[in-house]
Formats: sequence, structure tokens, C-alpha cells
Amino acid sequence: MKKLLVALSCIALWGLVAALPAGWSRFAPPAAQAHGLVPDTIPQTIVSQVCTNCHNDRRLLGNMSLERFDVETAHLEAETAEKMIRKLRAGMMPPPGVRRPPAADLLELAETLETRVDAAVADRPDPGARSFQRLNRAEYERSIRALLGLDIDASAYLPNETISAGFDNIADVQNLSATLLDGYLTAASEISRLALGDPVVTASETEYEVSRYAEQRQHVPGTPIGTRGGISVVHNFVADGEYVFRLAFQHESTGNFFGQTTPFDEQVELSIDGERRALIDIDRWMHRQDPNGVQVETEPIPVTAGPHRVAAAFIKRFDGPIEDLMSPHEWSLADKKIGYSHGITVVAHLRDLTIRGPFDVAGVSETPTRARVLTCRPEAGDTAAEVRCAREIVARLAAQAYRRPVDAGDIDPLLALYEVGAADDGFEVGIRTALQGILASPDFIFRFEEPPGDATEGPYRIAPIDLASRLAFFLWGMPPDEQLIEAARTGGLGDAAGIETQVRRMLGHPNAEALASRFAAQWLRLQDLDTVHPDALRFPDFYEQLAADMRRETELLFEHLVREDRSLFELLTADYTFVNERLARHYGIPGVAGTHFRKVDYADDFRRGVLAHGSILTSTSHANRTSPVLRGKWVMEVLLGTPPPPPPPDVPDLEATEEAEEGRFLTVRERLEMHRASPACRSCHRVIDPLGLALENFDVTGAYRINDQGRTVDTSGELYDGTPLAGPGDLRTALLSRRESLARTFTENLMAYALGRRVEYFDMPTVREITRAAETDDYRMSAFILGVANSPAFLMSRGDAIVEEEADAGSGS
Repeated sequence: MKKLLVALSCIALWGLVAALPAGWSRFAPPAAQAHGLVPDTIPQTIVSQVCTNCHNDRRLLGNMSLERFDVETAHLEAETAEKMIRKLRAGMMPPPGVRRPPAADLLELAETLETRVDAAVADRPDPGARSFQRLNRAEYERSIRALLGLDIDASAYLPNETISAGFDNIADVQNLSATLLDGYLTAASEISRLALGDPVVTASETEYEVSRYAEQRQHVPGTPIGTRGGISVVHNFVADGEYVFRLAFQHESTGNFFGQTTPFDEQVELSIDGERRALIDIDRWMHRQDPNGVQVETEPIPVTAGPHRVAAAFIKRFDGPIEDLMSPHEWSLADKKIGYSHGITVVAHLRDLTIRGPFDVAGVSETPTRARVLTCRPEAGDTAAEVRCAREIVARLAAQAYRRPVDAGDIDPLLALYEVGAADDGFEVGIRTALQGILASPDFIFRFEEPPGDATEGPYRIAPIDLASRLAFFLWGMPPDEQLIEAARTGGLGDAAGIETQVRRMLGHPNAEALASRFAAQWLRLQDLDTVHPDALRFPDFYEQLAADMRRETELLFEHLVREDRSLFELLTADYTFVNERLARHYGIPGVAGTHFRKVDYADDFRRGVLAHGSILTSTSHANRTSPVLRGKWVMEVLLGTPPPPPPPDVPDLEATEEAEEGRFLTVRERLEMHRASPACRSCHRVIDPLGLALENFDVTGAYRINDQGRTVDTSGELYDGTPLAGPGDLRTALLSRRESLARTFTENLMAYALGRRVEYFDMPTVREITRAAETDDYRMSAFILGVANSPAFLMSRGDAIVEEEADAGSGS
């Protein structure tokens, strides 16, 4: 009887499997049948028989169970469906080691989920909502430049920005604090004085530090030709008067300055706007115990008010190569090795430049900023004319600063400030006081978007003037110009055609470089380059100027793609790049001279696109070795939008593995293989590592290499879906086979930056719509940008009542 039951069970099981879609007889019976869910389609069969092996009520991998997930009603669980779509499109599910259904069946599952979700929201897209935004550091600097023509350093007033979703302009993490508000108020006071000058200012000092990673052999841009090293800054002088310039130098903790290692004294030229104003002799026997330490001061030098370029650099005293490795050395004043150890230069290094003054103030000269602000100049004593002129100036500045038309309610409080300042010290001080009020106003610091009328409980189209600001900060990283404001005022932003006209105009403007220096730099995480300082002894040719060139190379490539309206995928496939002499020499590209960047073609196909850029390769390395893990993680997060899970607790770092074995040093690949021998590490590393190992022919600084620890670099591996990899070319090909994932990830990041909020699951139908439209236009950059600018999320917002309801639902109240 028992044998008969077993036989009948086998027959029944065989019948069930035979009834499943073709190609599925090799999979186990579905766990979902226990819940009454019988798969009758390929997509549902995959979910029930494959996905639930890991994502079930017992294992809950990824904190997700799909036992009751129904593909036909995927829109009712849209957030879960979007997670599935992302992994399927990237080819990461099923994971390595699990028998995979045919690729066509996995694609059908992804497309079915997308169809269900997109259809459910086709007629009622959710535009999302955000709180107010404030001007972050970069936007504040650009806003001041647009308003006053004045370049300022916002880091002198405002704290570091919080990064969320990879960007520094995400509204809901822009927290307010007393310190931050005090910073804005201080900035308003100081910038208004810099703009108009202050004839009664008291002396103060400003210090400019030379990075310890600067290359002292090289000519510094902004310094006179024929000099080396040093520093060049634009300093805003608040009044005409005399200023003292103090130069401090690197020195040893004991002994003399650099007299023990060089046979001659040095000279430093101090120039202002390219004109020599002082030539300072530097005694090579200078000692830190001297009364003035290892520093010198100039005699007082007369300087007029306004911005001037100040440069201090060493006069070239000899020809020939110089060993200059001090810059990347991890020095401190307690480091006894400075000046004695291998890798330290024989030439002097400038540490900082301090500008002190003004003394003997002689007034305030005319400056470009004063001319921009004081557009009318009434005769002194004519009170009525002064008030009329003040109203004209204040109304114009307020409209520009507030990014909208102003009325009496905006102008009258500012005129009251003018009157207070003018009553004590005259017309110009009154204008300066009103300007301070404008810069301290919430209407300048914050980007408010008021809903029209009573539209507070649902989606609504934002006002045209607010749309103008959105477009300007999206494409230019700064306030809208007069032409964009006029388009908003006259209905030019009322439809897709009008928006396209303005977007194409703005993309052709030089200000559109912000898409490269702001958006692309943050999306590609170029800021991480500042945190990696390659070991000076292993990589002696790396220094700060080279790192800056690497960053600029990547920005220029992206800027070129936007300006020429090229395909997004050229970011990976470009057989050209932008280099100057320093970077070309580092890459081994011949025939490039000078400090300016120019477009050059690669001599071979090994370097292509950003995967071969020093900015990416260095920022994903450690100081003394490459990191396939960081490089693979960068590809997964930045390009594919599928970040790996955090490592499990108590797993030792790769640095804990042995560096040598049996009398020889291990390659990075060998150490990595030892590290992932642990079962706790293997599951993630088998996905991450092949992506990074494909780039192992590039060293820590992005230079090409064929050996690691004396052995030929092995770049072979296998992608998580079984695709073989044997170098960067194979990696590019594998990524480009997932164009949909690459395009969607790019669109998500572009939307997050443009909207100032994180992209949520309910935004994904819009993302897919934009990428489908971009596909018909060969994935040109303008297609993505216009897609975002004309999307419901960009044109609309959602009332506070909806936001509060969702917040309550999320908190379980």
C-alpha cells in the first residue's frame, strides 16, 4: 500500500511538472501552492518556483517573501515589484549558483511586471512632493556670482552639506540649525561689505593654505610664467589701503629649513593681477626657532578695493629634473623624517599665504560689483532722489535674488533697512544695509514653491515662476536669467514645446557646464578622489594637480556629450578623451604639450570611456593597492543601480589577510581569493569581484600595468550571469548588453538631482517612460534631459495633506 501511494504521488507530480510551460520540468514544485497559488504563466511560474526558494516566509532573504506575490496584481505591491524589476533587468536574479530560467523567460517576467505597474498609474501619475529647498554651498556661490558678479567661498560661512542619494541638494536632509542660520547671516553681512566696500573697515587677516599634496615642481595656473610651485588665489579686498602678505614654509621639526640639502637661497615673487609687487629673498638657513619662525612678511603694499588675483611662487633658479615627493608624504610637525627620508624634495615648499589689512584706508575705488549694484548715483543731500534711486536698486536686486517679481510687500521692509543705514552713514551704507537684508532673506536662501489657490490636497502643476527656478537650478545650478523669467511670465513655459525651447537654449549656454561639474561629478562620485592619497613611495608621480586633472577629464567628457548631444553610452565607449600635458604623460599619450585640455584619440582600444579614467580608478582604490571590491561596487551602484548588501558582521576586512606567503608578496587577486574563501563572504564577492578584477590592468593611479607583485595581472573572471570577462573590453560589452538598466539608472540619478528629492518606487513608471522615449532618439543626452523636464514629477507637486497621510501610514498611526 505504501509503495502504491508513493507511485501515485510520483505520477501526480510528473503530471504537474509536465503541465508547466516548456523548459520548466527541471524545477521543484512551487512553494506557493501551499497558499492556493497555482502558476499558470511563465512569469508566475518563475516567481513561484524560483524566486521563492530564497524569498519565502522562512528565509526572508532581502527581507522579502514572494510566496503570496501574484504577477497579475503586481501593481498592488508596486514597491516589491520594482525591486524585482531592478534585479531582473540588471541580470542579477536569480543569483549566481542558482539554476537560471531561460533569459527570454526572465525578460518576460520583468516586462510583465512593468506592464502591470505602469498601466495602473498611466492616468494618475504620482508627482511626489518635497519640502522647501535651501541654497547649498555650490548654489549659494553661483547665486552670489549671478547677483553681484562676486566670487566667494561659501565654505567660509556654511557647514558641509549632507549627501543623500548621491547628491548634496536633496531637500529632506537639508536640516536647519542655529549654526547654519548664523552662517547665512554672517555671509550676508560680509558679502554686502565686499560688494560695496567699507571705508571704515578694521584690519583683519585671511589665510590661504597650500595643499600638502600639491606638486611643487610644476607651474601653478595663475602664477607668472617661469615660476614654480606656490599658490594663486582671488582675494576680495574690502577697501583701498595697504596690505601685508605673510608667507609660511614647510619645515623640519629639528635642524635648519632646507639649507642642508640645497646650495642656494630661494626667491619668491608676489604678484597681484599678474604684476610683480614684491620679490622676497628666502634664506636657506632659516630655522623654526628664529623669532619669526620659517616665514617672511612683505612691506605694506597698496591695493585697491575689489577682487584681485594674488599669486606667490618660487622663481626658477636652475634647469633639470627635481625629485619632489614631499607633497603626498603624510607629514606632521612631529614627523622627524621630513627633509631626511627617501622621497623628500630638496626644494622649498610654501605652506600658506596670509593677507592682512587694510591699513591706512584711503576709501573705496570703483569695482565691477559696485557698478553692478549702484546703477544710479543721486547727488549727496538730495533725500528725495536718494530714496527714488534706493527703491529702484532695491527692487531690481530683490527681484533677481528672490527669483520672482516683487511687490511693495517685498520692497518696503528693505527700504526701511536702507533708511536705517542711510540715516547714520549716508546713501551707500543704506544700500549696503538693504543688500544685507536681501541676502539674509528667506526668499533668497530658500526655494519655496507655493501651491496655487487652495490646491493643497492633491497633485497640482507648480507655478511657471517656480518651474523657471527648477529648470535653472537643474541645468545651470544657479538662478534663472531674465529670458527664462520672461518666458515664465508670458506663458512660454506652459507647454512641452515652450519648455523644450528654453531647455535647448539653456543647454547651449556656458552655464550648462553645471551638468558636468555638479550633476555628473556627484553621480560618478568624483568627490571621492579627494579622499585617496596614493602612497608616495609606490606612486611618486601622483600629486594634487594630477588628481584635479583627472577630475576635469571626466567632467569634460560628460560636458562634451551634453554639448554635442551624444549618446549616453558614449560615456562607456568613447575612443577619445580630454587631457593636458600632465595627464597625457601619465596615460602615456604622446604629442600633448601645455596645461590646457584638448580632445585626443586613444591610440588603442584598451582605454575607453570613464572605466579607464584616472578619476574613477583612483577613487576606487586604496593608497597602496587597487581594490577590485571598491571598483566592482562602484559599477554596481553607480552604473547599474544595484548596490550590494553590506558585509555581514564579524567578517574580517581584506586588509586582515596576509600580504605575503612562502617568501613572496601576494597579488591583490590572490589576497582576494583567500578572503572570499569564507562562505560568509563568497556569496557577495562572487558578484562584485569579477567586475573589479576586469580593471586590474589599471593601477592605483589609473596608469596601465601588466604586472602585480612581479606576476602578470590576471583579469579573467565570470560575471554573475555566467558571462566570461577577460578585461575592461569584456566588461564594457557586458554592461552595454544591459542598456535598459544603464539608461534607467542614469535617468533615476538625473531625476533625483533635478527634483531635489530621492526617486521612489512610484517614480519608476516615469523613469521607464523617459528611457523608452530616449531609446527612439538613440539615447541622446537631450532626450533624457527633456524627458525629466517634461515629466509629471518635475512639472507638478503634491499637496501637504497627501504627504501627511503617507507619513501617518508609514508610522503605523
